[in-house]
This record gives sequence, structure tokens and C-alpha cells, in this order.
Amino acid sequence: MNYTTKRIILGIFAPSMKTIKPVLIFTPFIMLLLLQWHVCFAQETDRKSFYEALGSNDLNTINKQLAELENVDGKLREAYEGALMMKKAGLLNGVGKKLKEFNAGKEKLENSLQNDPGNTEFRFLRLMIQENAPAILGYSGKLESDHTYLRKNYKTLPSSVQQVVLNYSKTSKILKPSDF
Repeated sequence: MNYTTKRIILGIFAPSMKTIKPVLIFTPFIMLLLLQWHVCFAQETDRKSFYEALGSNDLNTINKQLAELENVDGKLREAYEGALMMKKAGLLNGVGKKLKEFNAGKEKLENSLQNDPGNTEFRFLRLMIQENAPAILGYSGKLESDHTYLRKNYKTLPSSVQQVVLNYSKTSKILKPSDF
């Protein structure tokens, strides 16, 4: 075998440094892009199952979603847990259990909003809960400000959440599809 033949064969299996350097340089960027895509896909999947559970009147579905949220990191976890806990409160038996669960959920959601007051999705969650919470709980003080904020910042929401907002607005007393 001559030198050229060896180089061609080895070049296929062992490329020169000239071909490896660009690959080595771009590999971290490619890995970062793949990681971001995976995180976005996982987040959208989590959002879909979260909103399905929130719209459910099934205690088992809500409990299952709460258990799944234990594996979620980040700012969504506390807000999602809070909203689900307040929804769950309406499905429990006994006034004491309902009130305890609602207040625990309210604390989580309000804490999330205090830590990230510009989060439009969290404002939407609070708006939904306030609109549907029994008046005796006195949880409606931010309804108008959340409505105004949501109308102004709707376009900042992920498209999947925008669709949830539009669907909700069709039955809401405060939100209207024409708001968006």
C-alpha cells in the first residue's frame, strides 16, 4: 500500500487535525443548542400536562401532577404547585381541609409572584384562581391589575400558554378573546 492510499484510508477513520479543530470548536455550541431544545421541549410538555390537570376536576389527576412537579426545578415549580393546591382545595371534603390547602397554595403562588412580579404566566394563574375562588375567601384584590397586565404582556407568553389564555378567555367573566 502506498502512502497516498494509507492516508486516504486513515483519513476516513482518523481525520487530520484540520478537520477535527472545527468540530471541536462547534461541539460545545451544538451540545448547548441540543440541551436548550430539550429543556424547552420538556418545559412545554410539563406546561401541557400542568394545564390539563389545572382544568381537571379530578383529585387524582391533580395529585399526580403535584407529584410530577417534585421533579421540576426552577421558578415554575412553586407557582404551579400553588395553583394546583388552590384548585385541589375546591375538591377536598371539609371546610378546614379546604381552607388549609387553599392558603398553602396561595402562599406559594404569591411568593412566586413576589420573587418574579413581571411573570405574565404567574399573573394569569392568579387571575384564574381569583376569578373562580369563592368570594368568602377574599382572594380577588389583584383581579383588575392582573387583567390589565395580562392584556399588555400577552405576547411575551410562550405560544402554548397564549393558547391556554385564549381558551380560558372564551368562558371568563373578566377576560375576553378580543382583549388579545
